[in-house]
Amino acid sequence: MWSMLRDLRPYGARFRRETPIGPYIADFAWLSARLIVEVDGDSHESDIGRSHDLRRDAFLKSQGFTVLRFENAQVLERPDFVFLTVERHASPFLKRELK
Repeated sequence: MWSMLRDLRPYGARFRRETPIGPYIADFAWLSARLIVEVDGDSHESDIGRSHDLRRDAFLKSQGFTVLRFENAQVLERPDFVFLTVERHASPFLKRELK
């Protein structure tokens, strides 16, 4: 995921890894664009994990962030889909359109 996000750097994207936001730590965050990318492992598939994610996402959204969530398998098996989804949400903040 990190290498995908770094590909957007020449266009002005400034994602950071493991960024504290309130009581939470975002996997990847571009603070000025208010965009968060989360990559979820198996722990997010339990009732407790889903409940935690709902509270966390509600807090982050209340702070003006857009939260994009992907499963580990999506990042590994469908990287084009993941990249295009992130690009679509990031595009209003990029210096120029990607081709």
